[in-house]
Amino acid sequence: QVQLVESGGGLVQAGGSLRLSCAASGRTFSRYVMGWFRQAPGKEREFVAAISWSGGGTYYADSVKGRFTISRDNAKNTVYLQMNSLKPEDTAVYYCAAKSGGGNYYRPGTYDYWGQGTQVTVSS
Repeated sequence: QVQLVESGGGLVQAGGSLRLSCAASGRTFSRYVMGWFRQAPGKEREFVAAISWSGGGTYYADSVKGRFTISRDNAKNTVYLQMNSLKPEDTAVYYCAAKSGGGNYYRPGTYDYWGQGTQVTVSS
């Protein structure tokens, strides 16, 4: 069982930055692929970024590539999402998720555990 708790969301002006954190419980954090997803009102949950268990592989949605950076610290059981050059269309609830199995990293259904989400609002 893994419990995930996100933090770091808030209100920021367009062009600004935020850093999200996701703290995980359990001693097997390093075995999980970690992902960030987001969901805007009236829209489906969408993939943002993912990182392999070692941190050696990172993957991004085209909409955030070059602006967002995912990283992890296995010693601290934490995954981060650095978000720069934020745009109003980045406004959403951001969720972190953990998956232990295979399957496409960009599909929400392949993840085993989810956090409660943190709101990110970007004003124009």
